[in-house]
Amino acid sequence: LRDISFSLPEGGSLGVIGATGSGKTSLASLLPRLYDASSGQVLVGGVDVRDWDLAALRRAVGFVTQESLLFSGTVESNLRYGREGAGPGELEGALADAQALDFIRALPEGLLAPVEQRGHNFSGGQKQRLSIARALVHDARILVLDDSTSAVDLGTESRLRAALAARERGRTVVVIAQRVSALMGCDRILVLDFGRMSALGTHGEL
Repeated sequence: LRDISFSLPEGGSLGVIGATGSGKTSLASLLPRLYDASSGQVLVGGVDVRDWDLAALRRAVGFVTQESLLFSGTVESNLRYGREGAGPGELEGALADAQALDFIRALPEGLLAPVEQRGHNFSGGQKQRLSIARALVHDARILVLDDSTSAVDLGTESRLRAALAARERGRTVVVIAQRVSALMGCDRILVLDFGRMSALGTHGEL
């Protein structure tokens, strides 16, 4: 990553798009300090991320990765990785907004349905939706969605985006996507090309 500079106001949304290997995931990974920048600064709330308490920083940043990892256990235990004390209504609300409630209710065990290691007993799209639900349970101030709807159909993605838009009010959101349709609701869109910022503007401007 080189020559990238932008600010995202609290409660704003930024879409990030670019070809495979352009640096989208690397950029997003700087926020929760999965990597440290070798030069320059990454500020969250006006404070360099290296000066944050790491646990506090990662409570403030909810990150849904491309891989959508689930853990051995149950659907409920996976959701509670986001926040152990979440109530049943919060879990169901997160599942509903993530467009996952219907297929979970269709399972005989519901929220207590088993989850195999890495979620192998769920499809790619189901795993992505469960990972988004877990991040919604986490209820972080900043939400990063890293190409997290690539395995769902366009209709489900549209409903999911509408539900997230209502929930995201007041929350700072970074959305990484391959499809322009996933970014149309963002305040601004950042275009990456070979690790550099090639454009930044609204959907209409770009």
